[in-house]
Amino acid sequence: MTLEQTIASVRPLCGASMQATRERFSAIAMPIGSLGLLQEAVVQLAGIRRTPRPSIAKRACVVFCADNGVVAQGVTQCGQEVTAAVAENMDKGLSTVCLMAQHIGMTVFPVDIGVARPVCGSRILQKNIRRGTADMTREAAMTRQEAVRAVETGIALAADCVKQGYTLLCGGEMGIGNTTTSAAVTAALTGADARTVTGRGAGLSTEGLARKVHAVETALALHRPDGEDALDVLHKVGGLDIAGLCGLYLGAAACGVPAVLDGVISCAAALLAVRLCPAAADYLLAAHCPAEPAGALLLKALGKQPFLTAGMRLGEGTGAVAGVSLLDLTLAAYDGMPRFDEVGIEAYQPQR
Repeated sequence: MTLEQTIASVRPLCGASMQATRERFSAIAMPIGSLGLLQEAVVQLAGIRRTPRPSIAKRACVVFCADNGVVAQGVTQCGQEVTAAVAENMDKGLSTVCLMAQHIGMTVFPVDIGVARPVCGSRILQKNIRRGTADMTREAAMTRQEAVRAVETGIALAADCVKQGYTLLCGGEMGIGNTTTSAAVTAALTGADARTVTGRGAGLSTEGLARKVHAVETALALHRPDGEDALDVLHKVGGLDIAGLCGLYLGAAACGVPAVLDGVISCAAALLAVRLCPAAADYLLAAHCPAEPAGALLLKALGKQPFLTAGMRLGEGTGAVAGVSLLDLTLAAYDGMPRFDEVGIEAYQPQR
């Protein structure tokens, strides 16, 4: 599907399924609302899947790997060669997200959407749009057409996963320099000051952080991205991994499956997706509050409350995988708990 077709395909959630799920939660033998945000997430899953008994048994994490030209400005602790190295480790199942996902029965699909050098591995999906973005402090990160192609790549991957029977998707990323691009995207979309949304990423020094803030400020001043035009923001100061994630979230919504958000890069991509298609927000679940400064701001802009506040900052989709494990536990209780009338206990009543 094209971007326009995808946006037009997103439907409202099923209210009847959500109401039936709330009624079951009221009937099973536990205090009212005792599972909090996790309980509300199951209600949302029911609305997305259009059934009061949603299943997330077959799930996948799609990890978009891409390089960012802005690393030339000294905004990272390591070089962009690390992107390719980690992508190839994902092919071997040896990255953090792969090990975590294996533990909960989740498939990981690494995707080369913009790595600076060719990466090898039979499990890596070869979807390269270009060999890394340009340095956004000197020119636009990519063309608008490349941005659209990358978004549509994410849409197509979501559709492929659904055709294979996956009923829940997580988005992940790997790209040295992408906390810089996500900070620029966040500032452009929200109007926040660059210093407010820019953090230390993977352990930058104070001097390095100053260079990073300067790079974001320089890119924003040079390109003046239009915060009302998500594609303008994306192509001028974004990344190919962010674009792929944006498309994955739109594609999941169009196909009627939930997508679990990860960290700050994921949330920046989600805000782009929601700016393109506001209805897509209903298909997104926030797993955790990212440690990067932009994290809380992005979640607020998305209207999402995360399950976890654990100071996580790894990326790759690891926070999303952790969130899915909590959904598994919640669904175990939802599906398996007896009703009050089955155990001879008087049901709790709402109090004022």
